Amino acid sequence: MLISGSCHCGNIAFKLDWKSDPAEIPARACNCSFCVKRGGVWTSVPSGALEISVGDPSLVSHYAFGTKTAEFHICSRCGVVPVVTSRINGHLYAVVSVNAFDNVDPALLRRTSASFDGESEETRLARRARNWIADVRFV
Repeated sequence: MLISGSCHCGNIAFKLDWKSDPAEIPARACNCSFCVKRGGVWTSVPSGALEISVGDPSLVSHYAFGTKTAEFHICSRCGVVPVVTSRINGHLYAVVSVNAFDNVDPALLRRTSASFDGESEETRLARRARNWIADVRFV
């Protein structure tokens, strides 16, 4: 399944090759203060491939908080955060916002809440390396 998505104005876009047709797509609503305030609901498939394109890089803000191990890519024009990346041991990993999907039946989304409070930085990075999209390219 090829999933396309973008911010509202289309400046930050992505194509996620899920590599199969999923019976359901996990949609994790993070309960950190940033994601709660922004409506962050994320998904990933470790075996997938993600291409991210940016129309105008000057209109992209980057935000990192807490452990500063994840970078939120925010469109400065429309305010949407379609992608989050994390560089772990020189390798780029990512999750995408299900709220930015363009072509997915909402019935496929299996929404759950996610809490990472109390997680050490080492545990957090290991979880991301295991669960986030590992084939990430900016094109």
